[in-house]
Amino acid sequence: MSSRPPRNRRIVVFDEDGKSRALMDGIPPNATVDLSRPGYVSTRYWATDQAPSILTRPDGEPSVPDTLEPPPGGAICRVITFPPDSTFIDTVSPESVKAYFEAVGAPHASSYGPDAPHPYMQKTATLDVCMVIAGEITLVLDAEDVDLRAGDIVVQRGTNHAWSNRSNETCVVVFSSHDARN
Repeated sequence: MSSRPPRNRRIVVFDEDGKSRALMDGIPPNATVDLSRPGYVSTRYWATDQAPSILTRPDGEPSVPDTLEPPPGGAICRVITFPPDSTFIDTVSPESVKAYFEAVGAPHASSYGPDAPHPYMQKTATLDVCMVIAGEITLVLDAEDVDLRAGDIVVQRGTNHAWSNRSNETCVVVFSSHDARN
């Protein structure tokens, strides 16, 4: 199994002089890996820094840091490849989990602890629409686990959760994360 799967092409369309055309066409520049989870790749395809978004921005994507959470009032679209838990679950440490959340700019999001059902438990102030596009994965919640497969969609509303790939194959999930409030 490759530790870094290829990223999909990103086409960004823009209206110029009343005609739609591709402003960008290529591999997105932002990808994050977690060395404690070989095969984990998070690729950001788009980010906005406000809602409603400015559609006439000629340079395309605003300059938004590549973090786990969108900026205040913003949104992020990303694709994450999850390796099987069996490739890392016995070797991941509290320090490596902490380092991951710090690296993605969200140390406050980690809810890791000795009684946590998964080391990557997290809670963010976001509304996330998540679609499994390949493979199988389990959404780990405080009170239950929910098994998902390709085509399933989760609307995650700021709850404590983790993504656990209990299969032997990678799983790919698309996330559309939106800043939210309680």
